[in-house]
Amino acid sequence: MISNIPSVKLGIVAVSRDCFPESLSVNRRKALVEAYKAKYDEADIYECPVCIVESEIHMVQALADIKAAGCNALCVYLGNFGPEISETLLAKHFDGPKMFCAAAEESQNDLVQGRGDAYCGMLNASYNLKLRNVGAYIPEYPVGDAEDCADMIHGFLPIARAILGLSDLKIISFGPRPLNFLACNAPIKQLYNLGVEIEENSELDLFEAFNNHAGDPRIAEVAADMAAELGAGNKKPEILEKLAQYELTLLDWIEAHKGYRKYVAIAGKCWPAFQTQFGFVPCYVNSRLTGRGIPVSCEVDIYGALSEYIGSCISQDAVTLLDINNSVPKDMYKESIEGKFPYTHKDTFMGFHCGNTCSNKLSFCEMKNQMIMARSLPEEVTNGTLEGDIAPGNITFYRLQSTADSKLCAYVAQGEVLPVATRSFGSIGVFAIHEMGRFYRHVLIEKNYPHHGAVAFGHYGRELFEVFKYIGVPVEDLNYNQPASLPYPTENPFA
Repeated sequence: MISNIPSVKLGIVAVSRDCFPESLSVNRRKALVEAYKAKYDEADIYECPVCIVESEIHMVQALADIKAAGCNALCVYLGNFGPEISETLLAKHFDGPKMFCAAAEESQNDLVQGRGDAYCGMLNASYNLKLRNVGAYIPEYPVGDAEDCADMIHGFLPIARAILGLSDLKIISFGPRPLNFLACNAPIKQLYNLGVEIEENSELDLFEAFNNHAGDPRIAEVAADMAAELGAGNKKPEILEKLAQYELTLLDWIEAHKGYRKYVAIAGKCWPAFQTQFGFVPCYVNSRLTGRGIPVSCEVDIYGALSEYIGSCISQDAVTLLDINNSVPKDMYKESIEGKFPYTHKDTFMGFHCGNTCSNKLSFCEMKNQMIMARSLPEEVTNGTLEGDIAPGNITFYRLQSTADSKLCAYVAQGEVLPVATRSFGSIGVFAIHEMGRFYRHVLIEKNYPHHGAVAFGHYGRELFEVFKYIGVPVEDLNYNQPASLPYPTENPFA
């Protein structure tokens, strides 16, 4: 998985205003680095020793040093008030994600020569960043002692991974979206604005590549690996060789087509002609690649693949893409949820997809046929889904989307998968998100989001929210599940 997401090496550069003691910034930087190394992996960071940045010349020297050290992310650390021009020029000329944080005063007994006023300096820094149109991450409360700032830097790393990943990502898609999938529209202009490349292919190209892999000597080994993963859940062993052939086709396509990009996500086709021509459905293969950090979205959902990739970078874990699918029956709610978990009936729903969630995120799994497709097609061409209830635990439901008129929007909502048997089919779980009913109506419906949502396995709302802000999603178009005390603009106060 690590090969498809970036590694971050963050350079810490301390700055100082020339009318303040330089020693404040020097000593505070040293204390910050010591605190970080005591608590976290020291390989994540690099302390710029060349100089304390007080001037534009110092800025150039520091920039050269962190570049030579291989840093791909930057922390500008205000050890005192800071030189607002030089520090923001450093951020401007650094090609990569950057953050700002500032030193708090240490003691009531040292507020004369030992007072740095970085609390004030952060205001000037933010003003100058805006003047120069420089984007930077500023923590929720960006002023702290060495341990506080170490935590801020560590909290920036998943955000930086996502920003770096987007800057070197190619999304490979196959085929136009199926009929009646207008909701998953994908204007590609915003992909380019984000620095993402897109390669759109015909599913006929994919079919040709698949046929060219017939008899590939690697098929037996991949099929055996699939059988070992599935164990007793291997209900369709006769289809494994075809699925292995398809997996090799996708992996070889990635290597041949990623070009100058380092990272890849796939927006794949799975119906309506896929089953009859390939002779299977690709869900299980999609789950395996996604489990390795190569997200594969269903139904040529390009922004679904993009969303999955962001979550994969942040969590350093597998993600999935699900339909916000069906309501929880009242009798299930009363029997299994009411009084046991702090959720109303409207807080709950079921997230489902045919079989694209990787096996280690399922409570149990079986590789079967796709029931919905088998209602209208011969069962033998609908084999290849991975079915099972999604394992209970914390989740974040989210999506980055371009509207039809090419405007970025996004949502983030934290919740959990409940330990409740779904009694249904597909990759599916009973989800609970506080105030989901209102969120469903006044965000998902009101703002015309598609039914596909990405799922990260853990609470990553803070990181996702900051990534979406950093890449330019307007604040008014960055939504979350608001508490009952905070009405949505379209919410009827008399309802």
